[in-house]
Amino acid sequence: MSRISPRLIPFIGLLIIGIVWATTIPLIKIAVSDGLQPFGITFWEVVVVASILFCVILIRGYKVSLKRAHLKYCFVLSLTGTLFPNAFSYIAAAELPAGIMAIIIATVPMCVLVIALLLRTERIAGKRIFGILLGVSAMALLAVPNSSLPDPEKVIYILIAFVAPLSYGIEGNYISLKAPKDLHPVAVLFVASLIALPISGIISIVSGQFFVPNILVGNAFSNAELSILAFASAHAFAYAGYMWLVGLAGPVFTSQIAYIVTITAVTLSWYFLGEEYSNFVWVALIMMLGGLALVQPDARQSNAKS
Repeated sequence: MSRISPRLIPFIGLLIIGIVWATTIPLIKIAVSDGLQPFGITFWEVVVVASILFCVILIRGYKVSLKRAHLKYCFVLSLTGTLFPNAFSYIAAAELPAGIMAIIIATVPMCVLVIALLLRTERIAGKRIFGILLGVSAMALLAVPNSSLPDPEKVIYILIAFVAPLSYGIEGNYISLKAPKDLHPVAVLFVASLIALPISGIISIVSGQFFVPNILVGNAFSNAELSILAFASAHAFAYAGYMWLVGLAGPVFTSQIAYIVTITAVTLSWYFLGEEYSNFVWVALIMMLGGLALVQPDARQSNAKS
């Protein structure tokens, strides 16, 4: 049996991780539509993620480090990869269609590239700048009054949703620059989850958003709670895979995961949630996908990172 070419591994990983990640967007919409609040959802998501990763670590024997430098690294990831993007995404998801959330999250590559250009870790190129402009134009099209949103007054939630890709952009560059070579991504995510757990728990209690799942009081899971369990499990796989792929292929290549996530998530939201979109949304989707294609690194740069 022939082995998979090493050059194909990043692309296969990108496809699998992207599809799994895409399922989280309509699942999140189900959870927030049932009245559960952002920080309460974040806390229980982190509980599920940490539990899954703990089992994986026990089975695989990955080393978990509590060194000061590693804890600092994991703390940054807990903020930029979990607490900030999750909380703001859930706030926005309660007000915006899941398909529009998927288009907004597609700006991750633009955010990664802009930050990488500011850090001078990526080269500036005309087509990539044009790709960023296409992404910005797509976002603007979503925000045009009486066009894309069911309620024009919800435009502010587009800006709130944008905090997530911006945060992921910061995280992607941070991983590329600071990722410890001697730790497995699963171990890193586990420690980051442990750090995020008390923070999200305290915030959810203080803000009055904490809730006790039905299963803990002897009742069956609600649909929203099942959604949290499902998207948290998918998140554990996709996020660990994302960090692995950043280390393997670089932050800009890995950020192309948004291309797959966007198409898949819009399709799933349309099919399973019955969402309908105006022509402006479809144009914005095409523009965003075009922008994603243009911000990709050139072949020589991509191969060098692979």
